[in-house]
Amino acid sequence: MNKFYITNAIPYVNAKPHIGHALEFVQSDVIARYQRQIGNEVILLCGSDENALKNVQAAEQEKISVQELVDRNSKLFEELAVKLNVQFDIFQRGSDPKHHKSSQELWNLCFKNGDIYKKKYTGLYCVGCELFYEKNELDENGECLEHPGKKLDEVSEENYFFKLSKYQNEIEKIIKSDQIQIIPQNRKNEALEFIKLGLQDISISRSNERAKNWGVSVPNDPSQKMYVWFDALNIYRSGAEKWWPADLHVIGKGILRFHAIYWPAFLLSAGLKLPKNIFVHEYITVNGQKMSKTLGNIIDPIDLIKKYGPEALRYYLLRYISPFSDGDFSEDKFIKAYNADLANGLGNLIARVAKLCETENYTQMGSRINVSAHIINIEKYSEAILNFHFNDALSLVWEKLAGIDKFISAEKPWILIQEKNPRIKSILSHLIDQIQEVAALLEPFLPETAQKIEDQFKGPKIISGAPLFPRI
Repeated sequence: MNKFYITNAIPYVNAKPHIGHALEFVQSDVIARYQRQIGNEVILLCGSDENALKNVQAAEQEKISVQELVDRNSKLFEELAVKLNVQFDIFQRGSDPKHHKSSQELWNLCFKNGDIYKKKYTGLYCVGCELFYEKNELDENGECLEHPGKKLDEVSEENYFFKLSKYQNEIEKIIKSDQIQIIPQNRKNEALEFIKLGLQDISISRSNERAKNWGVSVPNDPSQKMYVWFDALNIYRSGAEKWWPADLHVIGKGILRFHAIYWPAFLLSAGLKLPKNIFVHEYITVNGQKMSKTLGNIIDPIDLIKKYGPEALRYYLLRYISPFSDGDFSEDKFIKAYNADLANGLGNLIARVAKLCETENYTQMGSRINVSAHIINIEKYSEAILNFHFNDALSLVWEKLAGIDKFISAEKPWILIQEKNPRIKSILSHLIDQIQEVAALLEPFLPETAQKIEDQFKGPKIISGAPLFPRI
């Protein structure tokens, strides 16, 4: 049994989760469930980024303490995971004293290596990204590309810097050689292009005044708190130190530089092991537009789960949102996919086969029929999951469903039942085998549905029941 340690990106908890968080949660969960299926010992970690300035600002707006805000919102993220049937083995919070201690140890290791120094600085700070930007990194309006419409803060203060420039050549070599493999290739290229521009030393602390005395204290300097990314990335270690290094980081495209460049540099400085792989997914748009509070088009995944159930949402996110290009969500598209694929497709097939077994009073015994309904190419299915093409893996499963439907149409088992033809036993036996295979293939994607199918067809008697996915 091999160790496989997966991390989900650590979400900010200045607001409740949106559908983009649900997307990454289910992607990570599929990877973890598949790795368990093939016999690996798996830990899936997520957590909450609680030491960001945006959390401080959100608490001020609500006139509550920062601790109260992060306690409330962190719980919402954990609850979303539970409602989505996502199994986080560890949920490491940024305000946990254990995490503070681990982050201070990381700081001390980098400091002892001579990579942290203090200086006065003036720069443009995006609170949304929790990052200082150079003017050439902004759009024509001088705004952050990730957060258009939001003015950057001009900040002047004395704080600590990390010697990122020192690690330029080493990090470039690590990424080029795939010592840290970045998937897909275009994101690897993006990281290398950023490095070619020349890595600049980065601020890794902020004044207590600006941080409102919230966050991880800088060792031996009570006037400063750690810059959010220095401590937030360390959640991957503080939450599961015995499991480090991570086999896989799962992240969105907007935080590539932090994971592919800053994080490895901190680890190199501290003399710690590097993560092995970084899978970078794209974003969800809503009716063709980027989600934003300004547009008022933020989708609440909890609302969708209440209306349609967690499995339907998991299915849409995994089948219709490509991991490697921005995918669009609308409730109309969601309902069409639900009815076509889940209600009329999977649900109808399961109901048909169960009803045939019930009508025949079938008991699972006897020989298997030597025919081949559309047998899925397991190698292609496995390859699709291992390369994070979740949509392609599900397409293969639905091809198999179509093959089973075709087999039923060709064999006409309802006629064989009427005629009391002895072939019906082997026909039904074959169909049950195929249905059980479908359940196994669906388990990483739709675990609750897979379990229902397995329970219904484990025998010895098989009876029809409530529809898996009632038509909307």
